[in-house]
Amino acid sequence: MLHSLIMGEGSPFIILHGFLGMSDNWKTHAKRIASLGFRVHMIDQRNHGRSFHDPTFNYDVMVDDLKAYCDHHKLDNFVLLGHSMGGKTAMLFSAKHSEYVHQLIINDISPRFYPVHHDRILKGLNEMDFDRIISRGMADEFLLSYVPEDSVRQFLLKNLFWKEKGKLGFRFNLEALTDQIEEVGEALPWQLIVDVETLFVRGDRSEYVSDDDAELIHAQFPNSRVETIKDAGHWVHADNPDGFFEAIRAFVV
Repeated sequence: MLHSLIMGEGSPFIILHGFLGMSDNWKTHAKRIASLGFRVHMIDQRNHGRSFHDPTFNYDVMVDDLKAYCDHHKLDNFVLLGHSMGGKTAMLFSAKHSEYVHQLIINDISPRFYPVHHDRILKGLNEMDFDRIISRGMADEFLLSYVPEDSVRQFLLKNLFWKEKGKLGFRFNLEALTDQIEEVGEALPWQLIVDVETLFVRGDRSEYVSDDDAELIHAQFPNSRVETIKDAGHWVHADNPDGFFEAIRAFVV
């Protein structure tokens, strides 16, 4: 069963993180969403956070994981929000199990194919030697040459934990995620049409959802609209949390 953090009371609202992320990244946002009258489930997808590790990693199995979670917790008629990779899981889940989803929010990702572009990050993570790297500061310094963006490094380093006394490790399953990285960019099957009311949110500085994607989005999600958040890149919710929250509030209330 997938690990989750649950906050608030009210109608169910599910959040799916992006690649190399985890539920902890969404605590601040979940608190604000919960204030609107929702019981928010922040889920760790397989091979991420505190959820189980498995060599099989693709959107079909992540959709199955989510359905099992919803059935276990008796969740339906919920709002489903997914960022990046989590957005792809949310899109495919809504295509396969639309009866569960009341509204869908997709954060800075399109249904289209994306080429692999995490090579340098994965190279840096795989070259970290935790026999020599024994502190978060040392890990940060090591990653600097691979990931110059401070915000991205801090995002990645939130996954560090003490596996045992004096021995750091990553919560995500780096081996499986590296081996199956091509799966992350896979397109939503073109023949799938999702009629769920959907909000696509994109950052004005992000290259993940372009104007050219609008035609594809509206073809596969006919009951959707795209909203651009100012002063935001791919991590829209982190770059402009107020703008992101207001877009969500206006959509769900």
